[in-house]
Amino acid sequence: MHSDDPRAQRTRARLKAAVLELAAQQELATITMSALARRAEVNRATVYLHYPDVDSLVTDALEDAVATVARAAALCPLDAPRDRAPLPLEELFEHVAANATTYARMLGPQGSARFAARLRERLTAELAQRFAGGRRPAVWDDVPVEMHAAYLAGALVGVVAHWVTARREHVPTEEAALAFWQLFRSGSRSTTTD
Repeated sequence: MHSDDPRAQRTRARLKAAVLELAAQQELATITMSALARRAEVNRATVYLHYPDVDSLVTDALEDAVATVARAAALCPLDAPRDRAPLPLEELFEHVAANATTYARMLGPQGSARFAARLRERLTAELAQRFAGGRRPAVWDDVPVEMHAAYLAGALVGVVAHWVTARREHVPTEEAALAFWQLFRSGSRSTTTD
């Protein structure tokens, strides 16, 4: 079946909705292809026709979320003042907070390595594109664009993963965004003084 076939698109949409519903209710590692088929009201062979495993399905289902995070991160003015998180970064953390259960399940110990890698890759690509366009502080000029983008992407994914999986601390969204921003800006400032 071709990926642009309307029937295939409808089936994939049902499978994506099913996996997100199940992921909201249980750990990713406990979701089976049979359960997905039942939830999406298709047979198991149909699930395998479109996706080889749960991990690839859930990563595809969350592609819009990945794009949202990457776009928000790429919009941050990297030279904004240290004492106030940029609005795009606040919006990124608000998006994550609104979907905290999903992100905790995806980035937690029983989560999806494929999703975490996809999130880092997309963040790296968005940031690298922005940096290649000349939009990064001059202090980073001696660091390759891709390396700088990968550094920021990894740091952001790490902070988000910690924040959503260790919510015992109950750090409010605004504080989490500001904390990440201050960490980032502290790293920038120390580089300028060396």
